[in-house]
Amino acid sequence: MSVRRNLTALGLSVLMCGASGLAHAQSAPPKASKAAAKPAVAKPETKPAAAVTGDAEPTLIGQFGTWGAYTATPNGKKVCFALAKPASSKTNPPNRPRDPAYAFVSTRPAEKVTNEVSIMIGYTLKPGSESTLEVGGASYAMYTQGDGLWIKNAAEEERMVEAMRKSADVTVKGVSAKGTETTDTFSLKGLAQALDRLAQDCRR
Repeated sequence: MSVRRNLTALGLSVLMCGASGLAHAQSAPPKASKAAAKPAVAKPETKPAAAVTGDAEPTLIGQFGTWGAYTATPNGKKVCFALAKPASSKTNPPNRPRDPAYAFVSTRPAEKVTNEVSIMIGYTLKPGSESTLEVGGASYAMYTQGDGLWIKNAAEEERMVEAMRKSADVTVKGVSAKGTETTDTFSLKGLAQALDRLAQDCRR
């Protein structure tokens, strides 16, 4: 699981160093997004980012709807990932504070990993709690660790990603360590195009 945690942390480094730029990029037209987001994410400066990425600089290679497509080369190994923020987030009880949530779809050619879905939920999950990802009329059980979610049954991941390519949105439900229930809905507009772009770029 450490590899998964490292990749999520790599994505986190992008967000910590340029969340405002990323937010702007996801609401701006594609031409503007590249110029607006790249300076914000190109040079991670925080200590967690340095620990994970070393000299690697995550680079925005395209903005597709609500999804940004990025590449980086930590430790000389290329990784590619698409990420997006939720279109809507709810907590029960209402208005509980939390960090921003993000969805990732990641490819690591050196490890022969393609389109691994993970969610950075924005809070520490309740140990042993059930989390789910709902898309295309199906619900998938998610493994939880810290503030991250990954699919429990890896054999279902390809089917889940195909459903995400074709659906309008995906809903992720979790429970925090303090017992707060959360529901995040991510728009899937542009995800298929982002994944197609990453598939081309990650072959190199």
